[in-house]
Amino acid sequence: MVAPVAVAVAATSALAKPSSLTCALVPSWQGLRGSLGPARSLQWPKKQRQCRRKAGGTSVTAQFELKPPPYPLDALEPHMSKETLEYHWGKHHRGYVDNLNKLIAGTELDELSLEDIILATYNKGDLLPPFNHAAQIWNHDFFWESMKPGGGGKPSGELLELINRDLGSFERFIEELRSAAATQFGSGWAWLA
Repeated sequence: MVAPVAVAVAATSALAKPSSLTCALVPSWQGLRGSLGPARSLQWPKKQRQCRRKAGGTSVTAQFELKPPPYPLDALEPHMSKETLEYHWGKHHRGYVDNLNKLIAGTELDELSLEDIILATYNKGDLLPPFNHAAQIWNHDFFWESMKPGGGGKPSGELLELINRDLGSFERFIEELRSAAATQFGSGWAWLA
């Protein structure tokens, strides 16, 4: 049995052309904001960050908080156990959030949204800690939001038609997904967008 895969695969040139999977899934593409479901589920607007005044000063620091998955930690069993979620979300994901907060404290990144930190650090070629932690947080948030209790399995309707048209079959899609993730440097995130 194939475990639920969250809608994911690296975009290939075949998928990026108009009238392909991209257009079917996100008819009004607007970048990260509002394109992949409710903006509140994928974004870290500044208002979701805790702010506190530094003692004796007037500057403000903001901290990201670990967002809980949108379901109980045992809701994805038998595909993902409660213990797996407790470890992966509660320790691994939390580590990225805590470390990013430490890395950006007192820097020019301190007041930016998560997406803006990713863009700012990627675009200046600084792919080390701030970029890596911010990108890992975004990927984890998207991962948790992409799954639901009782979900998974083979899609149907227009999505399946487009997968079959662009990749030949659902089985080929799974192969491409696994290959994209396995050949990705680092954590191996791959998304269908």
